[in-house]
Amino acid sequence: MNNLIFLTQTATNGGTSLIMMVFWIIIMGLAFYFMAIRPQKKQQRAMEALISTLAPGDSILTSSGFYGVIIDVMEEVIIVEFGNNKNCRIPMKKSAVVEVEKPNTAEKEK
Repeated sequence: MNNLIFLTQTATNGGTSLIMMVFWIIIMGLAFYFMAIRPQKKQQRAMEALISTLAPGDSILTSSGFYGVIIDVMEEVIIVEFGNNKNCRIPMKKSAVVEVEKPNTAEKEK
């Protein structure tokens, strides 16, 4: 009962009512969700889809800027061959992959 009296007093006295304050907090929360959280989740889903399609023979770009070819795919690690030297094979996490180019798509574009 005291809260109802407080709400009516602040509304009649020209102050911001508690209902309006809650309304603006909800509006700001929705704006934050659509501007920050939703795009980040969309980007995360796209990255997970990219990582799930990794296969041996794919050309990749790593987060450090190196181009290589996938030799083997394991659960959380891939073996990548860098350059023309067949002895330069490095294990790395799947999360280090930024771009993937399938070998079939390169042949179709030519």
